[in-house]
Amino acid sequence: MTRLERLAEILTRILGERIQVLAQDLGELTLDVKAQDYLDVARQLRDHDELGFEQLIDLCGIDYSGYGGQEAHVGRFAAVSHLLSIRNNWRLRLRVYAQDDEFPILHTLNEIWPAVSWFEREAFDFFGIMFEGHPDLRRILTDYGFVGHPFRKDFPVSGFMEMTYDKIGRAHV
Repeated sequence: MTRLERLAEILTRILGERIQVLAQDLGELTLDVKAQDYLDVARQLRDHDELGFEQLIDLCGIDYSGYGGQEAHVGRFAAVSHLLSIRNNWRLRLRVYAQDDEFPILHTLNEIWPAVSWFEREAFDFFGIMFEGHPDLRRILTDYGFVGHPFRKDFPVSGFMEMTYDKIGRAHV
Protein backbone atom coordinates (compact mmCIF):
# COMPACT_ATOMS: atom_id res chain seq x y z
CA MET A 1 0.00 0.00 0.00
CA THR A 2 1.38 3.41 -0.99
CA ARG A 3 1.50 6.41 1.37
CA LEU A 4 -1.34 8.13 -0.51
CA GLU A 5 -3.49 4.99 -0.39
CA ARG A 6 -2.85 4.78 3.35
CA LEU A 7 -3.77 8.45 3.81
CA ALA A 8 -6.94 7.96 1.73
CA GLU A 9 -7.89 4.97 3.87
CA ILE A 10 -7.37 6.96 7.10
CA LEU A 11 -9.34 9.95 5.76
CA THR A 12 -12.21 7.67 4.72
CA ARG A 13 -12.31 6.00 8.13
CA ILE A 14 -12.16 9.25 10.11
CA LEU A 15 -14.30 11.57 7.97
CA GLY A 16 -16.76 9.03 6.54
CA GLU A 17 -19.91 10.59 5.11
CA ARG A 18 -18.47 14.11 5.20
CA ILE A 19 -16.27 13.26 2.21
CA GLN A 20 -17.91 14.33 -1.05
CA VAL A 21 -14.96 13.41 -3.25
CA LEU A 22 -11.56 11.98 -2.45
CA ALA A 23 -9.48 11.90 -5.62
CA GLN A 24 -5.91 10.93 -6.28
CA ASP A 25 -4.30 12.52 -9.31
CA LEU A 26 -0.69 13.25 -10.24
CA GLY A 27 0.59 11.95 -6.92
CA GLU A 28 -1.67 14.18 -4.81
CA LEU A 29 -4.92 13.76 -2.90
CA THR A 30 -7.81 16.21 -3.16
CA LEU A 31 -10.55 16.11 -0.55
CA ASP A 32 -13.86 17.83 -1.34
CA VAL A 33 -16.24 18.60 1.52
CA LYS A 34 -19.53 20.47 1.83
CA ALA A 35 -19.48 24.06 3.05
CA GLN A 36 -21.39 23.14 6.23
CA ASP A 37 -18.73 20.51 7.10
CA TYR A 38 -15.73 22.66 6.18
CA LEU A 39 -14.78 24.00 9.61
CA ASP A 40 -15.30 20.71 11.46
CA VAL A 41 -13.35 18.71 8.85
CA ALA A 42 -10.49 21.23 8.92
CA ARG A 43 -10.33 20.97 12.71
CA GLN A 44 -10.21 17.17 12.52
CA LEU A 45 -7.51 17.30 9.85
CA ARG A 46 -5.39 19.37 12.23
CA ASP A 47 -6.21 17.69 15.55
CA HIS A 48 -6.61 13.98 14.81
CA ASP A 49 -3.42 12.08 15.75
CA GLU A 50 -3.42 9.96 12.60
CA LEU A 51 -3.72 13.01 10.33
CA GLY A 52 -1.90 15.89 12.03
CA PHE A 53 -2.13 18.54 9.32
CA GLU A 54 -0.65 21.23 11.53
CA GLN A 55 0.38 23.58 8.73
CA LEU A 56 -1.66 25.39 6.10
CA ILE A 57 0.64 26.21 3.19
CA ASP A 58 -1.76 28.16 0.99
CA LEU A 59 -5.40 28.94 0.27
CA CYS A 60 -6.57 30.16 -3.10
CA GLY A 61 -9.88 31.03 -4.66
CA ILE A 62 -11.12 29.48 -7.89
CA ASP A 63 -13.82 30.60 -10.33
CA TYR A 64 -15.04 27.52 -12.20
CA SER A 65 -17.32 29.54 -14.49
CA GLY A 66 -17.01 28.05 -17.98
CA TYR A 67 -14.44 25.52 -16.83
CA GLY A 68 -14.64 22.41 -19.04
CA GLY A 69 -18.27 21.56 -18.42
CA GLN A 70 -19.52 23.55 -15.42
CA GLU A 71 -21.94 20.74 -14.61
CA ALA A 72 -18.99 18.71 -13.27
CA HIS A 73 -18.57 21.19 -10.41
CA VAL A 74 -20.76 21.70 -7.37
CA GLY A 75 -20.61 25.49 -7.61
CA ARG A 76 -18.93 28.35 -9.38
CA PHE A 77 -16.58 29.47 -6.57
CA ALA A 78 -14.32 27.31 -4.43
CA ALA A 79 -11.58 27.77 -1.88
CA VAL A 80 -8.69 25.33 -2.05
CA SER A 81 -6.36 24.87 0.90
CA HIS A 82 -3.01 23.12 0.69
CA LEU A 83 -2.18 21.37 3.94
CA LEU A 84 0.99 19.77 5.28
CA SER A 85 1.54 17.24 8.04
CA ILE A 86 5.18 17.52 9.00
CA ARG A 87 4.87 14.71 11.52
CA ASN A 88 3.45 12.26 8.94
CA ASN A 89 5.09 13.79 5.84
CA TRP A 90 1.72 14.08 4.05
CA ARG A 91 0.21 16.77 1.86
CA LEU A 92 -3.49 17.22 1.17
CA ARG A 93 -5.57 19.56 -0.94
CA LEU A 94 -8.85 20.51 0.77
CA ARG A 95 -11.51 22.00 -1.53
CA VAL A 96 -14.88 23.48 -0.60
CA TYR A 97 -17.45 25.07 -2.90
CA ALA A 98 -19.48 28.10 -1.88
CA GLN A 99 -23.18 27.26 -2.00
CA ASP A 100 -24.30 30.58 -3.50
CA ASP A 101 -22.77 31.67 -6.82
CA GLU A 102 -24.19 35.21 -6.48
CA PHE A 103 -22.79 35.80 -2.99
CA PRO A 104 -20.12 33.17 -2.24
CA ILE A 105 -19.54 32.74 1.47
CA LEU A 106 -17.50 30.20 3.43
CA HIS A 107 -16.42 29.96 7.03
CA THR A 108 -12.94 31.27 7.84
CA LEU A 109 -10.22 28.82 8.85
CA ASN A 110 -8.45 31.55 10.82
CA GLU A 111 -9.21 29.99 14.21
CA ILE A 112 -7.60 26.70 13.08
CA TRP A 113 -4.65 27.97 11.02
CA PRO A 114 -4.02 31.70 11.68
CA ALA A 115 -1.67 31.84 8.67
CA VAL A 116 -4.75 31.64 6.42
CA SER A 117 -5.77 35.23 7.18
CA TRP A 118 -3.79 36.83 4.37
CA PHE A 119 -4.80 34.16 1.84
CA GLU A 120 -8.51 34.53 2.64
CA ARG A 121 -8.22 38.29 2.21
CA GLU A 122 -6.64 37.70 -1.19
CA ALA A 123 -9.45 35.30 -2.23
CA PHE A 124 -11.98 37.90 -1.07
CA ASP A 125 -10.27 40.72 -2.94
CA PHE A 126 -9.77 38.89 -6.24
CA PHE A 127 -12.78 36.53 -6.34
CA GLY A 128 -15.30 38.10 -3.96
CA ILE A 129 -15.44 35.02 -1.72
CA MET A 130 -16.59 36.12 1.75
CA PHE A 131 -15.11 34.35 4.78
CA GLU A 132 -17.56 34.42 7.66
CA GLY A 133 -15.88 35.07 10.99
CA HIS A 134 -12.68 36.47 9.49
CA PRO A 135 -11.28 39.09 11.91
CA ASP A 136 -10.10 41.56 9.23
CA LEU A 137 -11.68 40.81 5.85
CA ARG A 138 -10.87 43.73 3.57
CA ARG A 139 -9.16 44.39 0.27
CA ILE A 140 -5.50 43.55 0.20
CA LEU A 141 -4.09 44.21 -3.28
CA THR A 142 -6.64 46.42 -5.02
CA ASP A 143 -7.68 49.91 -3.93
CA TYR A 144 -10.43 50.16 -1.33
CA GLY A 145 -12.66 51.95 -3.83
CA PHE A 146 -12.07 49.34 -6.54
CA VAL A 147 -15.30 48.04 -8.07
CA GLY A 148 -15.55 44.31 -8.69
CA HIS A 149 -13.24 41.36 -8.30
CA PRO A 150 -10.59 41.14 -11.05
CA PHE A 151 -10.03 37.35 -11.08
CA ARG A 152 -13.68 36.54 -11.71
CA LYS A 153 -14.10 35.23 -15.21
CA ASP A 154 -16.92 37.68 -15.92
CA PHE A 155 -14.81 40.72 -14.94
CA PRO A 156 -14.45 43.08 -17.92
CA VAL A 157 -10.99 42.75 -19.43
CA SER A 158 -10.93 46.34 -20.63
CA GLY A 159 -11.87 47.75 -17.20
CA PHE A 160 -14.35 50.47 -16.42
CA MET A 161 -12.36 53.62 -17.28
CA GLU A 162 -9.31 54.61 -19.26
CA MET A 163 -6.21 55.45 -17.25
CA THR A 164 -3.11 57.29 -18.47
CA TYR A 165 0.15 57.87 -16.64
CA ASP A 166 2.52 60.81 -16.82
CA LYS A 167 6.34 60.57 -16.92
CA ILE A 168 6.71 60.16 -13.17
CA GLY A 169 3.96 57.52 -12.83
CA ARG A 170 0.98 59.56 -11.64
CA ALA A 171 -2.34 58.19 -12.82
CA HIS A 172 -4.89 60.34 -14.66
CA VAL A 173 -8.47 59.41 -15.52
